[in-house]
Amino acid sequence: MDGISKAELDRLEAREMASGPAPLRPRDAATLILLERRGGDVLVLMGRRHMKHAFMPGKFVFPGGRTDPADSRIRVADELHPIELEKLRAGIGRVSVARARAIALSAIRETYEEAGLLIGRRSTFATTKPDWQGFAEQGVEPALAPLRFIARAITPPGRVRRFDTRFLSAWRSDVAVELPEGGPTNELEELVWLPLEQAMQADIPEITRSVLGDLRQRLEGDPDLSPGGRVPFYRMLNKRFRRVIL
Repeated sequence: MDGISKAELDRLEAREMASGPAPLRPRDAATLILLERRGGDVLVLMGRRHMKHAFMPGKFVFPGGRTDPADSRIRVADELHPIELEKLRAGIGRVSVARARAIALSAIRETYEEAGLLIGRRSTFATTKPDWQGFAEQGVEPALAPLRFIARAITPPGRVRRFDTRFLSAWRSDVAVELPEGGPTNELEELVWLPLEQAMQADIPEITRSVLGDLRQRLEGDPDLSPGGRVPFYRMLNKRFRRVIL
């Protein structure tokens, strides 16, 4: 991976698109890096994907998954910080406010579904959306303000599935309810809280290792993860991973 200017990235993309058939279009996805301070360590929540999965079987990952555009219409206790919203809309592609909102909310929804953790505020909450009934049952209104945009990465061409993934983060203190039995899906097993350094040595995808390295560097200069931090964007062009700051 290497640093590269946005202008050069755009030139490489145009040249690559002109040289052959367009690859499978990546789909929007979001993942949540949930953090907790314990002693002198910062811990991250990770879970192992089942071996039956076609995409990254057996790897430790953060809760997350594909974005549902309908998530953009979910009522929230508070919206994304304006700077975080602006960052989510930056980079390639036309990212509307509604699309950015859906991406962020999908990270919250997936964290509930896969880990049984509901990020938001205790409040009366009602919705007709089946995927959000768990929040209504637990009396939790989702909240977007705690989220911080950490990184973006597009799955390289030629893979069985391709995602345009936004890595977001929140603190465990932003969780309103923790269900002891976990989430309603079986996407992840072996949910564990790992110190950041230990997580980087686990069986994780290389892009996850890179993002954790970025997060570690950001925490060193900004322990509270203030809005508007540097957001690296990873994608493959000319058979090399390129890195640009959004």
